[in-house]
Amino acid sequence: MKVAIAQLSASTDKMSNLEKAKKYISKAKGLGADFVILPELYMALAIPGSGISPVDVAEPLEGPFVSGLAEAARENEIYIVCGIFESKVDDEQRAYNTTVFIDRYGQILQSYRKTHLYDAFNYKESDAIVPGDNQYKVVETEFGKIGLMVCYEVRFPEIARQLALQEADILFIPAGWVAGAMKEDHWETLLRARAIENTVFVCASNQAGNVFSGRSMIVDPMGVIVTSGGEEETLIMSDIDLNRVHRVREKLPSVVNRKPEFYVTT
Repeated sequence: MKVAIAQLSASTDKMSNLEKAKKYISKAKGLGADFVILPELYMALAIPGSGISPVDVAEPLEGPFVSGLAEAARENEIYIVCGIFESKVDDEQRAYNTTVFIDRYGQILQSYRKTHLYDAFNYKESDAIVPGDNQYKVVETEFGKIGLMVCYEVRFPEIARQLALQEADILFIPAGWVAGAMKEDHWETLLRARAIENTVFVCASNQAGNVFSGRSMIVDPMGVIVTSGGEEETLIMSDIDLNRVHRVREKLPSVVNRKPEFYVTT
């Protein structure tokens, strides 16, 4: 299988962002990709200082933005992962930070609402975002089992482990990782750690430009960075050999060797 990461910069114009996404989706398909991963929050640049908030741009899953992505998935026969703002009917101040996973026929396989919000580094995502309460579930495809988690959640190893215990082969991680002191070091270290400790591929798509740091990457189950991007908009891609997962797990059966009877569960 071949995975493409579209490391893009979002604007405040939703339809402009959608049209750019479609161009990169088509380009990824032209290069033979089976999956294309767009960043977290890609629907619109709804951050402090941008002039708009998440609730201003949020839509239901059947709204025009996701419908446009679904159309692109059907036209290109490609799986798409993308971060959006999903409206919450009973909250006029906040929206969900949702990642949609769309199959090659335009059907939503999973809509994952970010559970661990970025209330850190002098920022409080929960002021504008409602935390999700969905369970962590892998998505089964003809290529393998895939788990979703989002940006800040890479700092919580419990999430990736829950997905690994469901035999995930790959983690897709859309992100809006903000630049800052030590942040790029944290980003790379955490992505490699999640790959190594769970013996999975990690495919992480970060926003570029504005306040974000870029550096999207694909990491293999031994923690090797297979490909990565810089700080600008780009499309990176790599072949994913799932037999590599099995070979690594034969040498390093760390998930199988767990001793849950010794672990605190709360």
